[in-house]
Amino acid sequence: MNFLYYILTGGILLIISPFLLIRGLVSSTFRNDIKERLNGVKTLPKLKESLWIHASSVGEVRLAKTLITVLQEQGETRPIVLSTFTPTGYALAIEEKLPNVFRLPIDFPLWLNPVFDRIEPSQLILIEAELWPCLLRQCKKRKIPVAQVNGRVSEKSIQRYGKLKSFFLWITEAVILFSMRSQTDADRLIELGIPEEKIQVTGNIKFDILPTGSNELKSIVFNTNSFLIVFGSTRPGDEGPVMEAFTRLKKDFQNIIGVIAPRHMQRCREVEDLIREFSVEYTLLSNIPEGDWANHPGSLILVDKLGVLNSFYSNAKLAYVGGGFNPRFGGQNILEPAVFGTPVLFGKHMNNFEEEARLLTESGGGIQLQKEEELYQTLKRLLLNSEERQKAGRAAAETVRNHRGAVLRTVKVIEKTR
Repeated sequence: MNFLYYILTGGILLIISPFLLIRGLVSSTFRNDIKERLNGVKTLPKLKESLWIHASSVGEVRLAKTLITVLQEQGETRPIVLSTFTPTGYALAIEEKLPNVFRLPIDFPLWLNPVFDRIEPSQLILIEAELWPCLLRQCKKRKIPVAQVNGRVSEKSIQRYGKLKSFFLWITEAVILFSMRSQTDADRLIELGIPEEKIQVTGNIKFDILPTGSNELKSIVFNTNSFLIVFGSTRPGDEGPVMEAFTRLKKDFQNIIGVIAPRHMQRCREVEDLIREFSVEYTLLSNIPEGDWANHPGSLILVDKLGVLNSFYSNAKLAYVGGGFNPRFGGQNILEPAVFGTPVLFGKHMNNFEEEARLLTESGGGIQLQKEEELYQTLKRLLLNSEERQKAGRAAAETVRNHRGAVLRTVKVIEKTR
């Protein structure tokens, strides 16, 4: 089956290569992305017996940072290598000064073999849902143990892999242990044919992530009488309802301050255009001079910088986290505001954050909206009712505290499977 898979993927790469070449000629961003993928590992020193951790994007890189910190505190002596898939994940890993960072190349032996030769991994750790067929088959061939940690299996994955169970089982042969976030995720793996003895429920490392914020914002003191609302990690389709709610809230509360932070920075121009359609004055965070701008009533701030969102969450009265009104996105990380004791609102499509949504909703620390129109009314109710708002905030923080400890259990999984 290995031969057939490589023939098929190699053929596809040959067919699309002219299109990739043309795109590379017209797009410097795409050209740099490919170059970063193919040459990234060459920047690393030659390593032996490394511990290779793969984290796809920003959320997984934050998990990786926590995991790496605890591994080193627990006495891990192997050199640690971190690969990422997305450019934003890579940028964050570099910014956080994580060890030996590179972009994962195209999933094909021609580009993966130099990676194995460069870092000589003794173990591969996959964070959450990253299952690359060639990568896993190469580990199987080289007898490198693989563990998936903080694993999750969405309903979408069940539908996709359920039609190709034999292919899924072939891909995952190299995985010695699946360390899953919840029993629901574990049950879905069993449904796909993974033996129960290869599955363990260790909890969600996201509850263990220590909040971090930008040093640039630490000196800012928000007026305690102002209502700071953060609309974080917004995705396409979120900003319209957000702006409708914000413009109505401005009429109800003179001391309101709004913050919009798109999930992807490249969408800032698009979000700016939408804000202008609502005739609302706004300021880009990068253009704000030092001073007491945070206390100007009616302010709307568009966050166009990475790494500062948690600083806003920590000062907010309320937070709405995007991505939950569209099943294609499946929500974003609702624990980020919750850890600060900030009540969090989110949409009904949270398939990538099912467990977090359930726990926060059950505790009262989170409110799951069934439709976009509920956003304004729910925010207004909570702003008017300080007792309900504070109770929800306490429940959110307590939920996070009560579910910590997964990272230590995950470290034991890594030790067990090395």
